Amino acid sequence: MTTTIDELLAEAAIKEVQIRYCRACDRVDYEALRACFHEHAIADYGHGVWNLDEYMAHAMSMSANFIATTHNTGNQLVELDGDAAWAEHYLVASHRWPVDENGNTRDLIAAVRYIDRMERIDGKWRIARRKMVLDWQRVDPVIGIDVTKADGRRDRSDPSYVGLNRPGNG
Repeated sequence: MTTTIDELLAEAAIKEVQIRYCRACDRVDYEALRACFHEHAIADYGHGVWNLDEYMAHAMSMSANFIATTHNTGNQLVELDGDAAWAEHYLVASHRWPVDENGNTRDLIAAVRYIDRMERIDGKWRIARRKMVLDWQRVDPVIGIDVTKADGRRDRSDPSYVGLNRPGNG
């Protein structure tokens, strides 16, 4: 089998959608999150199947439960079929709850896979249908760490938006 440059570019674009999705979740950037999906997208997260507007409302309500999240992408498999593709993305996500009344916090760690139908419309690859598969999860206590010392921000004041040498930042 010979892979063409166009196929490699399509695969890279599809994988970039997943990376942008993870970043948008962690920075609570709803505009960037929505841009990962086509307007006709359907999202099945196991506890609900939503159209794009419903999914965005769900994402906003979920992000309000945590003070920090980190979504780490692992294996990514893409199978192209013209302007459509099947993709499977592995991910380990960490979610930190706010400090409770006793001064304690916990982390929810989950290993998930996203099974996606990707479509290229008007030259843009985006998610058309997503199925989240939960492989495992656990909750860990956070012990002996000052959770107020984090530099990351869950908005556009995060250093990644205003980072050194980023195009457009002088």
